[in-house]
Amino acid sequence: MAETTTPYPSDTLPDATVDVAVIGGGAAGLNGALMLARSRRSVVVIDSGTPRNAPAEAMHGFIVLDGTPPTEILRRGREQVRQYGGRVVLAEVAAAEPAPVSPDGDLRFTVTLSDGRSVTARRVLVATGLRDVLPEVPGLAEHWGHAVVHCPYCHGWEVRDEPVGILATGPASVHHALLFRQLTEDLVYFTAGTSLDDDTRARFAARGIRVVDTPVREVVTGEDGTLAGVRLADGRVVARRVLAVATRMRARTEGMDGLKLPTEDLPDGMGRRLVSGPAGDTEVPGVWVAGNATDLVAQVGASAAAGALAGAHINALLAAADTDAAVAAAQGRAPTA
Repeated sequence: MAETTTPYPSDTLPDATVDVAVIGGGAAGLNGALMLARSRRSVVVIDSGTPRNAPAEAMHGFIVLDGTPPTEILRRGREQVRQYGGRVVLAEVAAAEPAPVSPDGDLRFTVTLSDGRSVTARRVLVATGLRDVLPEVPGLAEHWGHAVVHCPYCHGWEVRDEPVGILATGPASVHHALLFRQLTEDLVYFTAGTSLDDDTRARFAARGIRVVDTPVREVVTGEDGTLAGVRLADGRVVARRVLAVATRMRARTEGMDGLKLPTEDLPDGMGRRLVSGPAGDTEVPGVWVAGNATDLVAQVGASAAAGALAGAHINALLAAADTDAAVAAAQGRAPTA
């Protein structure tokens, strides 16, 4: 799921080749762009304006910025990137792919937008984030990001002591339940068609977690528009104020096919990510990945840090490439690729 933020003034797309095109304007992309721009690299961020955490009222678990609305963090981030000469373009990416190398043998990529415009870049940082896939339960999606939550560290304190329900989606939901039990004594685990072994049931019972095996029919919304409970297949309604769901997480790869980035599935059906190394490097020369597109469980702080690391890594390799080209030019020969 993704929700569009309020449109903001967009910079113009550069005509000249830029050092780095950053695809994705969230914490990872903006922090990567910030590191690059501060190193006097020409950088353009292509932002679709659909961040994963748009429905959330505040971001938590990040020192100093705890409690800040996600939209405010992104607004400040865009301003700071622009302060150092970076550009932020509000647009959808239709395609990204390698382009013919430059006359001196340096890599080139073309990023094409949905309106047909394009920009050429020496390197690419993919920071497209992920999509949360919710179970197809009627009434669930309308409460996403408010009374339907997924992360105990992002939202747990705000729902402490509330009647919480765990809507199971697979093995990860067992761990989910134990984490949310730390936050409330009133916890119900809806198996929702998933299996639960005897040992886990015993552990739940010891912690006072009630298990409901009857299938879930729908999420009930109260007259005031808030989440009121869960209606079961037999018609009973179990009153709940909050539902926690371990979503299926999928890296956002729209428009990325041309880069041929490797992907992999996580265990227990948790999701699918873009594969990257410790600094965000990939097996595709000239392309890095940072944030939730490769680390599906990273919070805002971790995603921002990953973007910074990738940006620094890109700058270091560009510095080496620039030096190689300068030496080759001084010696009157073409640089080695």
